[in-house]
Amino acid sequence: MGLKAIQKIIASPDFDELKALKTYFIKLSKQKEQLEILINNVRKTIISIERDTIMNDREKFAGFKKKIIEENEAIYGQEIRELYEEEIIGQSNERVKNMTKIEQELMETLKKAMQTGNPAGEWAQKAAGLHRQWLSFYWGSYNKEAHASLVRMYVTDERFSYYYDKNQPGTAQFLRDAVLFYTGISEQ
Repeated sequence: MGLKAIQKIIASPDFDELKALKTYFIKLSKQKEQLEILINNVRKTIISIERDTIMNDREKFAGFKKKIIEENEAIYGQEIRELYEEEIIGQSNERVKNMTKIEQELMETLKKAMQTGNPAGEWAQKAAGLHRQWLSFYWGSYNKEAHASLVRMYVTDERFSYYYDKNQPGTAQFLRDAVLFYTGISEQ
């Protein structure tokens, strides 16, 4: 969003500074949570490499899932219990625990899509849709601009590129192209 657009919003008589700050705080908190998860995964990977042990994908993401559930409980536990029944909260936590299934399907589908070489093809678009589902577990809602921004980072940040490219070089870029087609957002 450009400065002129921001200035127009702030100058609007309907602008609620407190609401805007709370919304921004929530977004920043979510970004912080994501960074903490990534930092924890990198730390575990470093330990794994230093000890010359191999972490399988299930181990790599088990800590993520547990940490997500614990952090959500610490941050939102009281609030969600006021809004939702315990059964619904339990179901949500189970979905987070079962993210491995979507991750595995995403990776398998992405591998098939890479074989076609077509990021706009059926397999690539299925992979982009699975990637959207996977992200929605973390984000709680979906935003195509944020999705496009994230996959761009997969290509420019070697930590993310490594995750996707470790088994097949070029996968991060292919996923980026597939998601950009999926979202209808062109490369900038």
